[in-house]
Amino acid sequence: MPIDRRSLLASGALFPLIGLQTRLAHSAEQAAREKADYTLRIATGLAELAPEHIVSTTLYNSQFPGPLLRFKEGQRTVVDVYNDTDTPELVHWHGQIISSDVDGAAEERSPYVPPHDMRRISFAPKPAGFRFYHTHVAAGADLNRGTYTGQVGPVYIDPKNEPGAYDREVFLVLKECEPSFSRGGDMAMDFLAGEPIKELQAIGKRGRKGGLTQHLGFAAAR
Repeated sequence: MPIDRRSLLASGALFPLIGLQTRLAHSAEQAAREKADYTLRIATGLAELAPEHIVSTTLYNSQFPGPLLRFKEGQRTVVDVYNDTDTPELVHWHGQIISSDVDGAAEERSPYVPPHDMRRISFAPKPAGFRFYHTHVAAGADLNRGTYTGQVGPVYIDPKNEPGAYDREVFLVLKECEPSFSRGGDMAMDFLAGEPIKELQAIGKRGRKGGLTQHLGFAAAR
């Protein structure tokens, strides 16, 4: 069967597209094979708040507080977040300077983790220090959502240039567990230890000018 010049040029134009599709498929397969550094699973479970005082609430990995996540400053990390609940969820990385698509704040237009689905997030954590992660879902009038659940856990970001040498590390997570509506944020701001981070304060000021609410991070004492 003879092939004219037009047919030959048309078929030749397909080769770059085929190559692009092959590369995209390979990238997707490579991402699927990459093992996450941590996995967080959001689901209902039991938390013992005091001896013989057990409540049913939403937890990370069936524990309260959630597991300690340890990162390296500036080193890319991958976290798989599974949402086993019936409602969309957000995991907010409090006090970290990262992009809005992974920050986990609705006011920053971060994507939700859909119900009974998962989302893989990747970022380079900074600054170094003791931080935490928690839900950023607005509870509204629902005492079973948002800040009224057990969705909180510690994060420690090891310094890039000063690893430190300690005899022992102790990470403390404190959370109010009152069956009533809050009149403010997660806690009184004067409760937080350490000095405010100027870079985060500047981001907060820009956000307020733009009509957005911005979480401010503090360097917590360890």
